[in-house]
Amino acid sequence: MIKISRALISVSDKTNILDLATILQKFKIEIISTGGTATLLKKNNIKVTEVSNYTKFPEMLDGRVKTLHPKIYGGILAKKDDPKHLETLKENSIPQIDLVIVNLYPFEATINNPKCNLELAIENIDIGGPTMIRAAAKNYKSTVILTDPSTYDNFSKELKKNKGKIGESYRFKLAQNAFSHTAHYDEAISKYLSRTDKKIIFPKTLNQSLNKKMDMRYGENPHQKAAFYVEPQIQNGALANFKQIQGKELSFNNLNDSDTAWECVKLFSEPTCVIVKHANPCGVCSAKTIKNAYKGAFSTDPTSSFGGIISINKEMDAETAKLIMSQFVEVIIAPSYSKAALNIFKTKVNIRLLQVEINILKNNLDFKKISGGWLVQTSDNHILNINKCKVVTKLKPSNKQLEDLNFAWEVSRHVKSNAIIFCKDKKTLGVGAGQMSRVDSTRIAAIKAENLEISLIDSVVASDAFFPFRDGIDILASYGAKCVIQPGGSIKDDEVIKAANEQGLIMVFTDIRHFKH
Repeated sequence: MIKISRALISVSDKTNILDLATILQKFKIEIISTGGTATLLKKNNIKVTEVSNYTKFPEMLDGRVKTLHPKIYGGILAKKDDPKHLETLKENSIPQIDLVIVNLYPFEATINNPKCNLELAIENIDIGGPTMIRAAAKNYKSTVILTDPSTYDNFSKELKKNKGKIGESYRFKLAQNAFSHTAHYDEAISKYLSRTDKKIIFPKTLNQSLNKKMDMRYGENPHQKAAFYVEPQIQNGALANFKQIQGKELSFNNLNDSDTAWECVKLFSEPTCVIVKHANPCGVCSAKTIKNAYKGAFSTDPTSSFGGIISINKEMDAETAKLIMSQFVEVIIAPSYSKAALNIFKTKVNIRLLQVEINILKNNLDFKKISGGWLVQTSDNHILNINKCKVVTKLKPSNKQLEDLNFAWEVSRHVKSNAIIFCKDKKTLGVGAGQMSRVDSTRIAAIKAENLEISLIDSVVASDAFFPFRDGIDILASYGAKCVIQPGGSIKDDEVIKAANEQGLIMVFTDIRHFKH
């Protein structure tokens, strides 16, 4: 235990600081503070010594230099159990500082302001604050560091319980939090400065600070442990911004599958439903109503939809909720829910209901973990203009066929490669996902439709990458497909186009692929 006799307070965020300072005063703890904080404390009748009076050295350079002084850092960094340290303090008339309460200039809030420029951002880079935090955290055996207003209440309880003293295990925990705080702060600065050069997409050093949102029951399998971490500033529309309205605790697989469902359904402006199982869409449909969109998506593959993730891009209504209640579902995601729909879902309290704002995310980076490193790429957010795609066959698509081709293409980007999607009337008919052979994906998609007696006659097909040979074209044509959209780019394109013409197919090239591994 160490007794708290002297505290230094320098906070940008003054939330709860008066309550804490009042408690410190009750324990007769001397308070030292910087200008703005000192003024606030004095106005509220809390005795305080300003740093400039304490160090006998004025603030200067428009406030850039306030606490950078040996009397501050000597008092913070001295070891209480080291006689030489204590003798040095005595020789230089430096009192010990037992408690440091610091939070930093609001750099992130500043750069998030659309009016922020580089000069303003630079002025909001804190220098003395991080240095004090690091010094106090390094010397946690002799000094206590507080950086987060949310911790003040717990600290006050510890102080009262121990009659003005703080134990080492608690000090160490606060030190861990402090270094995480400064690491995140430096990362935000580094990211911002890197972004000022628009030519740099991948900086030499890539820092990523994440905050734990929740522990999970287990990972992909019960023997694996897992937790969910989120970015400090999550874009509106990201799944991580979900609000859980009801239901059991979310699992690792729930969130992984939900992300696919949500990112897919956001691509469509018409009422649309996407059902995902094991990270692949097993049914997608756009219709005039959410009810019909759900019915169309579910009919693609009712078997795979069992225990799946359902996402919709419009408000969940009572009619759709009633239909969903007849199947087993793990998670439902929607931008909003009607009161009537919520009342229906309340009868099955285990169904997880997530509410997320509809918004297409801005350009960001996509990460994939491999052993010993990360693969980093820009997100696959290419928007296809179907009217500018190249028709490479003799037959040309109608406007309705173009709409279906565009629909199928958007679905294909969220299906694991090799991906083949049969569609008609903006509804998936068969989905072939994740096969090593594109021919096998084609066969699987057709077999799944055939097993449900779903006709593929006059359907359109999307392939996420090019057909390397004509065999895939011959197979999909044999099931009655009339149009196919694919990137093109194979050395066998001429052979593939010839096959399409022979089979009476329409073929459209996008010149872009959507591998998803």
